[in-house]
Amino acid sequence: MDSYEKFDEQLRNAAEEFKKIDKKEVIRLISHLDADGISACSIMIKLLNNDNRKYSVSIVQQLNSSVLSQLASEPYNCFIFTDIGSGLIRDIKELLKSRKVFILDHHSAEKNDDAGSIVFVNPHTYGIDGGKEISGAGVVFKFACAVDKSMEEFAHIAIIGAIGDLQEQNGFLRLNNENLKIAVEKGKIKVIKGLRIFGGQTKPLHKVLEYCTDPYIPGVSGSESGAIQFLNQVGIDPKNGSGWKKIVHLDDDEMKRLVTGIIMKRLNETNPDDVLGNIYILPHEEEESPTRDAKEFATLLNACGRLGRASYGIGACLGDKKIKQQAIRSLGDYKKEIVNAMNWYNENKFSDDIFWGNRFVIINAKGNVMSTMIGTLASILSKSHVMTNNTFILSMAQALDGNTKVSLRTTNNSNGAFDLKKIIEEATEGIGNSEAGGHQNAAGAVIPTDKEDTFIEAAKEVLGKYAVEEKVR
Repeated sequence: MDSYEKFDEQLRNAAEEFKKIDKKEVIRLISHLDADGISACSIMIKLLNNDNRKYSVSIVQQLNSSVLSQLASEPYNCFIFTDIGSGLIRDIKELLKSRKVFILDHHSAEKNDDAGSIVFVNPHTYGIDGGKEISGAGVVFKFACAVDKSMEEFAHIAIIGAIGDLQEQNGFLRLNNENLKIAVEKGKIKVIKGLRIFGGQTKPLHKVLEYCTDPYIPGVSGSESGAIQFLNQVGIDPKNGSGWKKIVHLDDDEMKRLVTGIIMKRLNETNPDDVLGNIYILPHEEEESPTRDAKEFATLLNACGRLGRASYGIGACLGDKKIKQQAIRSLGDYKKEIVNAMNWYNENKFSDDIFWGNRFVIINAKGNVMSTMIGTLASILSKSHVMTNNTFILSMAQALDGNTKVSLRTTNNSNGAFDLKKIIEEATEGIGNSEAGGHQNAAGAVIPTDKEDTFIEAAKEVLGKYAVEEKVR
């Protein structure tokens, strides 16, 4: 039996355990607030609804011992953690020892942590890399299908979660790909080859090009006038009657001219033609809606989670039209917060709050940026052309609970040279009451705010060491 067969068996066994739960029990469901966590939670809610189960839901930014202590004081007998929990198996075993606990996750667990009586579903158990192969939503989807085959209709939500967790690299690896095949067969996703540029469904074409940083287009990215001039040069009128043209409005000839023009602009880049890739369209969603393109849908879910409106994201995943409209309206507020974060960064990039090291930068926004948005700021900067010489971007912002949220991203980890989760764990080692976790390409931590100075000094040393390794390569 190979690793994948063992993982399938783990899923089947967990499904059988789920079926044993008394229908009178109210199930306590806890998930993460990012796009993958909201997708995972939505799939689980659909399963619980189909099975006529009662439940109570919480979406959390971070799972730690204080959150677990709060959960332990609640009267529930059954807890299900989705896209979260693997890093705290010991605490969960201790604090919820008399309860029935399920952890459906794809993050790596602490080595030598025995799950004991916890129903633990995680590909890492069998040496399958959950950071690359499958998202939290993907794990929950496979579990849900093992319980109820009709859940295959929700395969597209698993793919949205995987895209939200940056697991799409012009295609998927085996486990995500299995889920994608189901989504395509069910008519829930259509995969087309096209321009790998964000906002094709919703934004004016010149704005899409102006804000495009991945891939970067010299003379166009970051310049509205440059984008409009470029479109005129390749023979595309940016106007569409009285409005602005979008990518979805282009005919085949215009699309060819646009692609050729972008590639010509990028001839000095390493891979000038990597502007083309897979686009994942949800055909049952309205055209020109942020829920039509899976990548835009994932951003919508992130917006809802980061703004404390995860229920809107769940409603959008479940297809509730009214709630979906509220989720879409949240995108405007999300963009405002991104603008606020970027403005603060641009105004303070040479202040004492930002430390520029050799191939790394540490950004301490303190209380000036929402703690739920600090990872978004780091991600945007990691894709911006001005950061190419700064391998590591570590960003920090203070929450209201006396803790500081930390995010770590990198500008060039396409070959998987670094494990950001390992790096952030190293930086937080010895910082009391801290929690660290994440993936190879995106990691984070929570530290006590009064330990910020100690942490920053440790981070300088750790990032400096890895930055030197990068330079040597």
